[in-house]
Amino acid sequence: MPQDLPFNRPLVEKYDRPGPRYTSYPTAPQFHAAFAEDDYRAAAERSNRAESPKPLSVYVHIPFCKSLCYYCACNKIITHNTERAAEYLEWLKQEIRVQAALFDASRRMTQLHLGGGTPTYLSNAQLGELMEALDAAFHFAPPEAREFSLEVDPRTVTPEQIHELRALGFNRLSFGVQDFDADVQQAVNRIQSEEQVVALVQAAREAGFQSVSVDLIYGLPLQTVASFDVTLDKIIALRPDRIAAYSYAHLPELFKAQRLIRPEDMPPPERKLELLELTIRRLSAAGYVYIGMDHFALPEDELSLARENGTLQRNFQGYSTHADCDLIGLGITSIGKVGDSYSQNVKETAQYQHRLAEGRLPVMRGYRLNDDDRLRRDVINALMCHGRIDFATIEAAHGIVFRDYFADALAELEEMAADGLLAIREGEIEVLPAGRLMMRNAAMAFDAYLARSAGRYSRTV
Repeated sequence: MPQDLPFNRPLVEKYDRPGPRYTSYPTAPQFHAAFAEDDYRAAAERSNRAESPKPLSVYVHIPFCKSLCYYCACNKIITHNTERAAEYLEWLKQEIRVQAALFDASRRMTQLHLGGGTPTYLSNAQLGELMEALDAAFHFAPPEAREFSLEVDPRTVTPEQIHELRALGFNRLSFGVQDFDADVQQAVNRIQSEEQVVALVQAAREAGFQSVSVDLIYGLPLQTVASFDVTLDKIIALRPDRIAAYSYAHLPELFKAQRLIRPEDMPPPERKLELLELTIRRLSAAGYVYIGMDHFALPEDELSLARENGTLQRNFQGYSTHADCDLIGLGITSIGKVGDSYSQNVKETAQYQHRLAEGRLPVMRGYRLNDDDRLRRDVINALMCHGRIDFATIEAAHGIVFRDYFADALAELEEMAADGLLAIREGEIEVLPAGRLMMRNAAMAFDAYLARSAGRYSRTV
């Protein structure tokens, strides 16, 4: 086991408890309906008036899927009626126009991400329409300065279509693989062959995509260490630039689709830790760098370089090198971050269409950060992205005495320090190699809302 990421089973078991992923702080359970459209418009106006307005990032939620993956906890609509997607696209174009009008034309759009659902449920012609609408409304940064990505279900595209996606302006792809094992695929109702994925990854390379990512999930029904080791063999042979290995959160009481998984097929809790240990060992030995949370990248990838030079950031899509933007969320359920606020769109297509038909934004809820929120967000981001909190930097930015302001948090972290996961020094907190898997636990000590949060979270390891 490489010393960069030691795996101590007793400590992992000790700290494996529910907690936020901190793609934002405060986290989504703090969003509230009192934050409405006028608050969002005011946030956009404040962001335009900033001394140095941030570039723009856009997230588009495409909720449609043709079949149901039983493990899925995403907001999706299962349908074979492609007319629904065509209708949704027209409403998306309307929201694009309304949103773009709020932001100064001088602000460049440097990042785009299409998520779902299944973004490739839309035909390439429809994706072309979407790109044209975005291009007409926003000001795209030059090709060399932008990151335009989308999630791809390998079952929905051909190698020829991959080349077409590159021609539309996308330069990053993320393929959902989850597991190559046939029994596991059957148990979660997601059947796709290794040959499909290999052909698509090869096409992405040939088409000149800057980055190819692959998503895996460990802890799925019927997974064994031996079977997942075979999947890892195949993924390592493909050599994607990035690999996300997500821990499956089985919450059938919250997500109806998960009730279709047979309880007797679920692996025991200790199996998940075995799978995690296997994943870390295999990917580290193959030369991948552990970025944090579930993310691994090749040493020459932008994420690895950002981790080394201290520019790594975090947003609602996870770790990023372009996260310091105002994020505009488009489509149902999508989340945005504009200025000192978060916002989320309505969850139902009928509500979405109704509000847009009235010329309104479909904002359902949100949150405006106060001074304490901004302080804690900076602390948690420093911890999650850089593994280190420099007291002097935080004190200078926020006018506090760190040890006084966070006396309770420091006391709470003493146990992690005693376990060799953190070093608490005179002017800093540093995450030690043994603690890198438990960064979320350390961040939780600085979360002012956690004790009274109504959120249901995945486990931290």
